[in-house]
Amino acid sequence: MELNDLKNQRVGLLVSGGLSSTAVAAWLTEKGVDTVCYVADIGQETPMPADELTSVLARMGLKAHTVDLRTDMAEMALDLVTYQASYEGGYWNTTGASRAVLVAGLAQALRADERTVLAHGCVGGGNDQARFARYGAALVPDLPVFTPWTTPWMLERFPDRGSMSAWLAEVGFPERLTDWATYSVDGSMAGFSHESDALESLSTPPTGLLPLLTRWPHEAPDTAETFTVRFERGRPVEIDGRPVSPLDAVLSANAAGGRHGLSMRTVVENRVNGTKCRGVYEAPGLDLLSNCLTALYQVGLDKPATGLLKSLSAALGVAVYEGRFHDPYGRAAAAAADTLAAGVGGTVEVELYKGNVTVQRLTGLPAAPGTARQTRFSGGGHHWQLEPVMAARP
Repeated sequence: MELNDLKNQRVGLLVSGGLSSTAVAAWLTEKGVDTVCYVADIGQETPMPADELTSVLARMGLKAHTVDLRTDMAEMALDLVTYQASYEGGYWNTTGASRAVLVAGLAQALRADERTVLAHGCVGGGNDQARFARYGAALVPDLPVFTPWTTPWMLERFPDRGSMSAWLAEVGFPERLTDWATYSVDGSMAGFSHESDALESLSTPPTGLLPLLTRWPHEAPDTAETFTVRFERGRPVEIDGRPVSPLDAVLSANAAGGRHGLSMRTVVENRVNGTKCRGVYEAPGLDLLSNCLTALYQVGLDKPATGLLKSLSAALGVAVYEGRFHDPYGRAAAAAADTLAAGVGGTVEVELYKGNVTVQRLTGLPAAPGTARQTRFSGGGHHWQLEPVMAARP
């Protein structure tokens, strides 16, 4: 789209507080484009909490709203756990997952405000451009998606991050929104990703990074901690004897996993556009809950179901990473995984110690008749085997 085209539209811009989206918001507003900034609260704290960012944007003369999507983000995070949908290197792609939440959650707000264009500030040709394009087409096909950093007129005005930073500082934006360091963090309550020019060098150790949700294992306490979680249908419903909502479950697991140094992973991954990048990823709550649920899957699924779940997990990990979670491909894989998870439940007690999760005991395993997928333990001596629970004949 050209600038004059946008002046005839009502733009809804997704603003994270990052340099590029902030520059787009300020520049379009200065040029007379009817622009409303939507700041999603998905539990992130960087560069500042969502409500604070909205207030700063408003003080700078921009129209801005906060949309609370914390529950949506928690539900999506638990989807990743239920589906075991990690990506290359076994890390939880919480950035890709949050893009599905943002588009789905903000679509209603954009429509309520009668916005006619969905815009974002992601770099052209990157992972997020593909994700927003795909989720826009799948979830809000009536709204064209505007990608500023693929348009010559925006690139001519701001050829690099330094020019964005200098202009925002010139017009009075606070330093936290004008920073253009080569180190970047993207995150939500589910996890954070760390990327930098330095990390692109394979000789750079990752341990110089400061985790936000967890800590490096050698910095964890010398005393172990017990964590207990009950699952129903593959979802956590109780932690340490206390009923939990999805939001509570993610926050509680983050706190416990973070105290004991879970989940710091360094990965060189294959990006959507075929290149590779190196990043450091943390998601202690998802790592903890996944370890617990894995123990139940090992008990509750037979060999064919286990093999199928592994293939579905791999497919869903790719779908989340590439922005295809809401495509028919992603929806079909999720529906199949939900079917397998439906009969899996029980209480798992684990011990947390310096980055390790050790399963101590499983209790309360379901043995309800009526489905051939249900299983129960029978044991003798040191040997355990799974027996199918058969439905009683009428």
